[in-house]
Amino acid sequence: MTNTDVIIIGAGPVGLFAVHQLGIKGLKAEVIDNLDRAGGQCIELYPDKPIYDIPGIPKCTGKELTDLLLEQIKPFKTKFHFNQRVEEIKEENNTWVLKTNKGKEFKSPNIIIAAGVGSFEPRKLPLKESEKFEGKSIFYSISDKSLFKDKKVSIFGGGDSALDWALELSKTSKVTLIHRRDQFRGAPHTFSEIQKLEKKGQLAIKTPYQLTSINGDKKLESIDIKNEKGETIKIETDYILSFFGLLMKLGPIVDWGLNIDNKTIPVNTENFQTNKKGIFAIGDICNYPGKLKLILSGFHESALVSVECFKRARPNEKYRFQFTTASKEIHERLGILKK
Repeated sequence: MTNTDVIIIGAGPVGLFAVHQLGIKGLKAEVIDNLDRAGGQCIELYPDKPIYDIPGIPKCTGKELTDLLLEQIKPFKTKFHFNQRVEEIKEENNTWVLKTNKGKEFKSPNIIIAAGVGSFEPRKLPLKESEKFEGKSIFYSISDKSLFKDKKVSIFGGGDSALDWALELSKTSKVTLIHRRDQFRGAPHTFSEIQKLEKKGQLAIKTPYQLTSINGDKKLESIDIKNEKGETIKIETDYILSFFGLLMKLGPIVDWGLNIDNKTIPVNTENFQTNKKGIFAIGDICNYPGKLKLILSGFHESALVSVECFKRARPNEKYRFQFTTASKEIHERLGILKK
């Protein structure tokens, strides 16, 4: 059981800025996200798309914004728990206890839901026989690339994730990149590098093909893919990596007793608390009169919710508002001054 001041569900830009606002108040946060890295929609849906409405930054990409926010919260040494989803939540003596799908348990007086439009879940392979291999030979994200060293790997997808991993794993694995179209959506430069590797015989590209069967009993042995002409190819493979994009779902959050309305959570505008004391919602998932679904709105919500979290986490201390420009205490927490 991990005890902390605040649990943040969602590691997108708004969740990351909430870490900062809590950190300068001396509060520790643990962050849980269903994805394998920080960034949320910014990273998964538009990593290279320009963003123009972040104050003080004329233009940046989703990836650049995520990197800047991660750099900003470095002094707080926040623990992230990726590839995990909150499955259970219960209240015990004015404190919340959470359990993830991987069995990790957390205890805190505060929960901040910063899950954007819901949790992101990978689009899974459409074949029923894939289920018995998931997490063993079939993966939708990568946490340890050494697993694929000197193995035969079939990668499905046409976006940046598929291209990036095909390029990376080709250094140590026998890679076959498979896409249902001839055109790839990923970065042209990356695809150009992959084509060079194909010409050298270091990687294979199969288009336009789709998966038709997964073969093997206790162990994955091969796959069959078929093109539009009905031609079928059998490919020996040890692992399948599927990058078909993401589905957005509210998931188990619908069972937490929150007043969910049209896939959003109503909150007050004083501290962004939900109908459950100690549970807050910020970012695109929260709703209130005049709500604008902008990142900068989420930043404002992060600042206000952090004040209420302080009051609940430190009931015997009086909250003192301090400007970051003048507070020695905040400077120490940010590492600007030594204690």
